[in-house]
Amino acid sequence: MQEICDDLAAEHAALDAVVAGLGDGDWHRSTPAAGWDIADCIGHLWFFDCRASMALSPDTVDAFAADAAELMSQAAAGHDLAMEAARALSPASLLETWRRDRASLISLARGVDPSARIPWYGPAMAARSFITARVMETWAHGQDVRDALGLPAEVTSRLKHVAHIGVRARPFCYANNRRELPAGEVRVELVAPDGSTWAWGPEQSDDRVRGTALDFC
Repeated sequence: MQEICDDLAAEHAALDAVVAGLGDGDWHRSTPAAGWDIADCIGHLWFFDCRASMALSPDTVDAFAADAAELMSQAAAGHDLAMEAARALSPASLLETWRRDRASLISLARGVDPSARIPWYGPAMAARSFITARVMETWAHGQDVRDALGLPAEVTSRLKHVAHIGVRARPFCYANNRRELPAGEVRVELVAPDGSTWAWGPEQSDDRVRGTALDFC
């Protein structure tokens, strides 16, 4: 759990280094995420880092449940409360607030039982997987920011968290799309940034995915 928290902090810092020196005009560059600019990507991360803190703390988990219900109800009515909250902040205020609240999230996560079940907008997750998902989110939205600025991808060993989510979420993807999960497991073999191999699934599986970690992520 401590290592995952360290990696989340490092992923935050890597993205922070990209946006910290941007002028107001650059914050509003369009990204590959349709309708979102760079500020929207950071705002989305900030808003849900705050909700993650609410979900992790026994003192606020009931408030998270009520907040989540309202968020989803408003979304069904066409209102994006997360984006509205983020867009109410100037780029400078958003950056300052994101820094403060992401630090609070990591501090809180370090004290949580890794196997504790944490509620979220879909199925509850073990705390370890919950924080892994925050690494994935930060990297993924950070990639949109980098694409908007014409920067190369951030390729580090932290990609293993992103790949792990991609592999392990396969059954949920089928269920979420109301499709039957095919029998058998898939073997995934990825070339890590250091040239080693990351692998999931049985070696004898007939169904295989091979490639670089970056391509898979």
